[in-house]
Amino acid sequence: TETPTAKMQGQNLPPDSLDYLRDKKIADLMENMLHELMINTPEDPVGFLVGMLRQPDVPKLIIAGAPASGKGTQCEKIVENYGVVHISTGDMLRAEVAKASKLGKEAESYMKRGDLVPDHLLISMVKERLAEDDVKAQGWLLDGFPRTRNQALAMQSGGIVPHKFILLDTPDEVVIERIEGRRTDPVTKKVYHLTYSPPDDPTVAARLEQRADDTKEAITKRLGDFHRNIKEILPCYNNIMVTVNGNRAKDDISAEIKKIIEG
Repeated sequence: TETPTAKMQGQNLPPDSLDYLRDKKIADLMENMLHELMINTPEDPVGFLVGMLRQPDVPKLIIAGAPASGKGTQCEKIVENYGVVHISTGDMLRAEVAKASKLGKEAESYMKRGDLVPDHLLISMVKERLAEDDVKAQGWLLDGFPRTRNQALAMQSGGIVPHKFILLDTPDEVVIERIEGRRTDPVTKKVYHLTYSPPDDPTVAARLEQRADDTKEAITKRLGDFHRNIKEILPCYNNIMVTVNGNRAKDDISAEIKKIIEG
């Protein structure tokens, strides 16, 4: 589909005007406004757009990556740099269950049976969280969600559209090494790594335990699930998806993500 800027280029606009359109990202703004109109279908579209333009321009981000891809570290850095609200569906589910909200009680009924919480419940929780004042004022960072194509499509239908989808791409062999080497001290619950951060105390080293799901077989299965799901999700975010090499120093990764968000 031809973009608004491309259409205008064919209308003999002065070069300065075209430079302005590009520099101010007018095409992106128009596309976002049209998307919001189609999602919300307001009775007063002009009033709706005026209200939308008056809202603060805050970051709206999704970050995805395999287990142990370094996603948690980068989430912390993004929150530190931009003050966005970090939203993890796992944390959100636990919070809703703890406060015994209507959605929390419904979700808990599935969790107690060992069933997956349905997509419609997760989407409802995300939408409620995104509608809260702190998120509106500060922006949001969705961590590892959506996980499936159905969730991605449901988010789009619900008007949850990020500015950027950041995919942290870390080789499987690196992920396996990071997870397989993890050990937990059953006394202090502190997590060590046999290669990168082993304990200094031989007594602690002798009692370290490996989690059942940190074996190579379990990791390989989780990676397979991740790759299968992410392959289905990415077409939903083609226009805003950026891949970042996750097999580097964390500060280098953070610097690249900062350029992406501010670019």
